[in-house]
Amino acid sequence: MIELPASALARIDRLLAGGQRRLLGLVGAPGSGKSTLAQALLAALSPGRAQVVPMDGFHLANVELRRLGRADRKGAPDTFDSAGYVALLRRLREQREEETVYAPEFRREIEEPIAGAIAVLPQTQLVITEGNYLLLREGPWAGAAPLLDEVWYVDVDDDLRRERLVRRHEQFGRSRDAALAWVAHTDEPNARRIAATQDRAQHVIRLD
Repeated sequence: MIELPASALARIDRLLAGGQRRLLGLVGAPGSGKSTLAQALLAALSPGRAQVVPMDGFHLANVELRRLGRADRKGAPDTFDSAGYVALLRRLREQREEETVYAPEFRREIEEPIAGAIAVLPQTQLVITEGNYLLLREGPWAGAAPLLDEVWYVDVDDDLRRERLVRRHEQFGRSRDAALAWVAHTDEPNARRIAATQDRAQHVIRLD
């Protein structure tokens, strides 16, 4: 678990000061540490006060990616159900007192999304959503940022980030050469696109 900067905890306190439901977005390139930061924030808050809802649950299923001819660039903006993700954010903003909202989760061990795996209870004060494309302005993605109370850009040394990605791909079955090729030809074009959105974030947090 990472040690959270005092500035991050202070921002969370200000965000939650009004006692209302708040949505915090964590955005960054693949391998930047978004999930690690989300879990650290979750651990820092009292139980039941926050929930993590990753964007990755909206990956299109592998069978659909093959049908669309996009399986070889899984992780690009058009390989997600972006409209579905934005619709979920809207539900989370408008959640009724008696309603439980269910969100999908991406399981890396099977490389597939699982519907209804995350329950967000109505009393949850902070929803932390993390993903690559929260600040894109193209297509349905453009609807995400206006539904978030704050977006933090997660920055990290590029060499460290790429090595993390290679290790992750190896962990889930790719050879070293295949992992290096996927990072170079799929992850890095996405990373450059995400980096171009950094100036739209309200806060930048460095995780080296």
